[in-house]
Parts: sequence; structure tokens; C-alpha cells
Amino acid sequence: MRAYAIGDIHGHLGLLHGVHDLIAKDMAQNGPAPVVHVGDLVDRGPDSAGVIEFLLQGMAQGQDWVVLKGNHDRMFWRFLNDPADPEPGLRAELGWLHPRLGGAETLASYGLHAPGDRPLAPVHADAIAAVPQAHRDFVENLPTSHQMDGLLFVHAGIRPGIALQDQQETDLLWIRAPFLEHQGSFGPLVIHGHTAIDTPTHYGNRINIDSSAAYGGPLSVIVIDGGQVFHLTPKGRIPLQP
Repeated sequence: MRAYAIGDIHGHLGLLHGVHDLIAKDMAQNGPAPVVHVGDLVDRGPDSAGVIEFLLQGMAQGQDWVVLKGNHDRMFWRFLNDPADPEPGLRAELGWLHPRLGGAETLASYGLHAPGDRPLAPVHADAIAAVPQAHRDFVENLPTSHQMDGLLFVHAGIRPGIALQDQQETDLLWIRAPFLEHQGSFGPLVIHGHTAIDTPTHYGNRINIDSSAAYGGPLSVIVIDGGQVFHLTPKGRIPLQP
């Protein structure tokens, strides 16, 4: 059993190309395997539109890729669908276009002028005109989890003690403390992002692969191969131990 997993992308198309190049080199030595992207395709980085198009086109061409939904992806879709519809995981005083969240950068990647500095109604109208329906459909229909061979891939994590089929989507996209502080087994090994850290870290029951690309850090990829986990780097595989 082998699979690759890529952390939170946040609009960094160049970084995404880079980790796919690392995967291609590793596959040339070890053979093909699925590639899972754990969500947060958009926001903060310079080319969210390019990231979505790259992933959409790759999957349309038959690449063995899984792309999961992150909380930022849902905020993007929710804004396009109805900007007045509150995001359940977000504090009430914040909106997707707040500078902390990076929504304006996403809309700018679609060619919108000053999306964070104009009234909401015209920005929304411009966004509806600019974002291709194929991109909206792609983001709306992203799955929230993926299971294979004792592994569970999810954006943020899961609520301990709740069966996967009973998990709430908002937890899968937003959860932090109840998941991050849980010391026991989740059953499957959980591979996730959402909580930015410096480098991929194996905690025994979970692996966090969000290495802070949203904040100037690298975009990371790991490979799970026969029960072993490696951080995939330009120098090759580096074992990732609990």
C-alpha cells in the first residue's frame, strides 16, 4: 500500500507544481500511487484560480488524485452561493473577505479589481461573472474525507468518539482542540492539515502536513509506503517517526 498526501495549498500554484514534481520522481522509482490533497486549495496565496484549474484538469485527464474540501474552500463556495450566508465555523464578526482570511486574494486571482476594498454587492456580482461554473461545481462537490488501507485523510480532523459516518462536516473542516489534544487511537491513522506548523509531524495517532504555505512556509508532501511514513523532499524520502 502506498499513497501520497499534500498539505494545505492556499493558492500557491508554483509550490503545488513543485511537490507534484517530487511525487513524479518518486513514482518513477517506485511506481504509481494515489495522491491525496487535504484541502484549502484557495485563499491567501497569489493564484487560487490556477490551483483549482490545475487540479480540475489533472483529474479530468485521469490522474489518480483525490482532492478534499477545506474550510477555506467552503468559504469560497459559500460566498459565491450567498455572501450573506454565515459560515458555521467562522466567528460572527469575520467574513470571507476579511484580510485575515485571504478571500480577496482568491477573487483577485480571477481578475477582480480591489475585491477587499469595495462594497460587497458589486464584488459578489463581479465574482459570479468571473469564476467559471466549472470551478464552482468542482469546489462544491469536493469530498470531506477519504479512507484507504487503515488511513483516513481529512482536512482538519475528526471529533473523537464519533463514527466517521456521523461526523459533522463543520468538524471535518474546522475542528482543532478536541482532535489535536486527543491522545488515543482514532482507529485509522489520520492524515490532516488545517493547523499550521513548521514541518510535517507524526503524532502517533495522526500526521499533520500543513507546513504553513499560507504564511510563507513550504508546501509539504508525505508518502505512506507499506506502513512507513516519509517526508518527500528534494533530497528524497526522510523517515517521519512518531
